[in-house]
Formats: sequence, structure tokens, C-alpha cells
Amino acid sequence: CCFPHPLAVGTTVCFFYRQEAECAFVLLLMAIYWVTEAIPLSMTAMLPAILFPMFGIMSSTSVAKEYFKDFHFLLMGVICLATSIDKWGLHQRIALRLVTMVGVNPARLMLGFMSSCAFLSMWVHNTSAVTMMMPIVDAVLQQILKDNTGGRAGEDSPNLQLDGTWIHFSFHSRGTHSHFLLFWNIPSGVLQMRKSPPLCVVLQADVNMPTAPSRHARDLMMCKAMCIGIAYSSNIGGIATLPGTSPNLIFSEYINQIYPNCNCINFGNWLLLCLPISLIILLLTWMWLCWLFIGSDFKLLWKCVGEQSEEKKAARKVLEDKYKLLGDMSSQEIFTGVVFLVMVLLWLTRSPGFIPGWASLFPHHSDYITDATVALLLGLLFFIVPAYGPSRKYESMISWKEFQALMPWKVALLVGGGFALAEGTKESGLSLWVAKLLTPLGDLPVLATITVACIIVTTLTEVASNAATITIFLPILSPLAEAIHVNPLYILIPTTLCTSFSFLLPVSNPPNAVVFAYGHISVIDMVKAGIGVNVIGVLAVMLAVATWGVPLFALDTYPDWAPVLPSFNSTAP
Repeated sequence: CCFPHPLAVGTTVCFFYRQEAECAFVLLLMAIYWVTEAIPLSMTAMLPAILFPMFGIMSSTSVAKEYFKDFHFLLMGVICLATSIDKWGLHQRIALRLVTMVGVNPARLMLGFMSSCAFLSMWVHNTSAVTMMMPIVDAVLQQILKDNTGGRAGEDSPNLQLDGTWIHFSFHSRGTHSHFLLFWNIPSGVLQMRKSPPLCVVLQADVNMPTAPSRHARDLMMCKAMCIGIAYSSNIGGIATLPGTSPNLIFSEYINQIYPNCNCINFGNWLLLCLPISLIILLLTWMWLCWLFIGSDFKLLWKCVGEQSEEKKAARKVLEDKYKLLGDMSSQEIFTGVVFLVMVLLWLTRSPGFIPGWASLFPHHSDYITDATVALLLGLLFFIVPAYGPSRKYESMISWKEFQALMPWKVALLVGGGFALAEGTKESGLSLWVAKLLTPLGDLPVLATITVACIIVTTLTEVASNAATITIFLPILSPLAEAIHVNPLYILIPTTLCTSFSFLLPVSNPPNAVVFAYGHISVIDMVKAGIGVNVIGVLAVMLAVATWGVPLFALDTYPDWAPVLPSFNSTAP
């Protein structure tokens, strides 16, 4: 679109070319729909398949190719593992063992639960990790309340009694208008989920939670701290691995798509960078929650850690009883655990970087093998290996129905739409136009630019889904890095991590909403705690990318796999 210059006769200034403007319109339209959730998120992701061919940006065939990538195979393989873990109860054994190893004093108990949830969320969906952990946490809290009040478990929350049969939740997603059912049989510890968790938020629960329970103030604060800690630790643990959360996978596939010659993003390097970040945030978040809810200063915190009380005995008893109910480790759990360890080992050793990995055994096509190849191969085993011996009718470890119940197809479509949008910005020239527009930002210090980007992303992700947020910002921040001649990873990695820092509201992400539905916390409790955790998260990420992230990914040099804009001739930032 060209407009006459107001001060010069016969001259025009071109602000937008036609295809750039049309692609910008699609980008803004999708961003508005994703933030407001006016229509289901997965259907918003279909807009490039409709509008790009109509605008002449990409053909329908070219757009369709962007909707299924290597990311989807990795996601399917990981969900196969998560389905087996959930079906055979391996998650309960892992969680209970980790909690009892840490200890059962109030502060230590919270650290144990947070560590368990963070570890599970490294390998399974964050919402699944929370729904696995919360029944155990609530059982411990109910037992503590019972011993402190001299009553029976469940008096303060009659709909969550330990001696009941089944608890039924019906969760509704306001973005996708779909439901999933969660059933928990408390005596047996059986947890069943009848449909994949919603992408957005939980709006209602069929269980009527108490509005004004009469508890001792300290017990109430302990309940708040533990529940909020579970919600936060799922997001904190998820950032540690590439398959741990959707933004990490979206970022990885975006790098492979836009910068095909960049081979530095793999499971091992990401773990080296982000596992310390996750541990730092987890530890500081635990201390922050203890200070906020359990003790007014660190002296009270450490006193709480070391004191002996009836709460400790009650918590230990319920944990030991639940672990005994699991019985001996079954052959199905053993097989699932072995596959899990093999998958992690193969991911770590495929292409470590400092030594040749096992992918070098295929010298002519080593680049063809990715982490998705490993995940899909091992995931296929769960459909082949029999769950029982020859004396029983053949039944595979998992069925397609069970896999489909946990497979987040809405996330798969959402991510595909993001890939199509990214390719459209490249084909239309919008990414280059944005890069030229943002060139003046090169005058700012690099860390200042990264900090501003992280704050913006962290703010938006509180009201929009994590996957949608990172999908919107990747096509914007990547040209920004090229414009200011900075390694794109220097900006994209911290903003990707900050996308997972949605801690302020119950509606910020499904884990927050699941925990909120138990009725132990209020919105203001989550807001007060979330502000501090957001600050902790952003500072920890900035510390990482400014220190050990620099030599790990060569962030201080402009890479040869990134394009050099015409206005730049140097190779150093």
C-alpha cells in the first residue's frame, strides 16, 4: 500500500507491500482470536489454511505441509510413554518414593511434593502431572487436618472424604467448549482420566467445595502453600526438557524450520541449560512459599523444617499406607520404567556435541535421525509388547483408545497453525519488513532488549495459553534478533522459557485451575504468590543466558546459520 507523501508533490512512501500487509492481517487476526478465545484455539490455527491461499501468499498444498512436522511425532511418542505411566500407576510409585525420601515435616513435605511434580512434568503433560499428584497431596492434607482437629478425615471438606468411593470432576474449556472427566477412587488410589485435558482453563467442577472451612490458621496456610507449590512446580519442571511443555517443542520445531542449518538445539544441550534453571526456580519458589504462607521469616522456616509434631506422624502414616497399597512393582511398571530410561538415554547420547553420539553410526544420513525418531520407535513398543503373560488373552501395554484419551490433538493443531503462520511471514516478506522496522532497537543493550521481551511475554501468557503466546511471538522476535544482529537463540530461548511462567491466575493455565478446584486457595493467594515466582523465574532465566548459556550455545557470536541482513557486513554483534 503506497500513500502520497504529505510534504512532497509527486512522491510516495511505501509502508506496506500487498502480501506483507495481508500476512500481517492474518497474524493480527490470529493473535486477537488466540488471546480472546472468541473461537476455539485449534480452529483459529486453521486460518492460514484458508487465508494464505486466498491472498496468494502460499498454495493450499504448501500450507498443508506445515501442519504436521517432526514435532508431532515427538509428541506422539512421549504421549505413548505418558499413557503407559498413567495406566499402570508408575507415577504414584515415583511420587510417593520421592516424597518419603525428602521427609514429611511441613516444609520438607512441600519440597518433596514439588520435586515429585516437577520431575513428572519433565516427561508428561503439565496438567497430567498435577492431576497425578493432587489426590496424593489432598489425602495427606486431609489426614493432617483430621489429627489436628480430632475429627475424621473429610469433615472440613465432605466432598473429598478419604473413606468415600469415587470423586468425579467435569472440567470445561472455555476456548474449545470440550470436557474431560477425572475419576479418583480414594481407597484404591486409582486415577482415571476419560478425555485429554483442555488446552485452556478449568471453569467449573461438579464437586461443591467448602467456602469457609473452619481450620487452624497455620493448617490453612500449609494447605495453601502445598497446593500452590504443586501448580507452580508443574510449569517449573516442564521447562527443563524439550518434551516437557508445549512452548519448548514449538520453539525447537520453529528453529528447525526457519534455521535448518542450526543443529545446536537437542535434548542434551537443552537439559544442560534448563535443568539448573528449573532447580534454581524450584528451590527459590519453595523458600518464597514457605516464607509467604508458613513462616514470617527464615528462622521460623527452618524451625518448621526441623520440628517434630503430630502432623509429621500423620503425614508419614498416610504416605506409607498409600505406598503399601501399591504392592510390589508389577512387570508392566518395570517395562514402562525401562523404556523411560532407555528413551532418556538415547536422547542424551544421540548427538551430545562434545563427543560423537550413536547417530554417527549412520554416517550417510545421521542428520535424518531426530529425538522424534527415538520417541516414536519406543512409543510403538507399547502397542506391540503384551501386558500379560501367555496364560492370558493378548493385550498390549496400551490401546489406541487409551492413547487417544491423553493425546492433546488440540495442541497439535494449534502448533501446526503456528508453523504455517511462521512460514507465511517468511514467504510474504513480512519477517524481513519487521526486521528492518526493528533495526533501531540495536542501539539498546542486548540484555535490556531480552528483558523487555521476557516481561512482555510473561505478562501476555497470564491471559493467553502458553502455546498460543509463543506461536505469536516467535515470528516477531526472530526478525528482531536478525535486525539487531544478535544470535537469535539469545532472544528466543529466554522468551520461550518465560512463556511457561503463567503463575498469577487460576485461568492462566490448566494446572493452576485444577489445583484451584480443590478449594484450598483463593485467587488473591495465587496472585500474591505468583508475582514473586514470576520475578524469580525471569531473573533465573536472565542469569542463565548471561552465564552458562553463552558458551553452551555460543550466544555471544552471530551464527553462520542465521541470515545476514543487507545493512550488516560484520559477523559480530
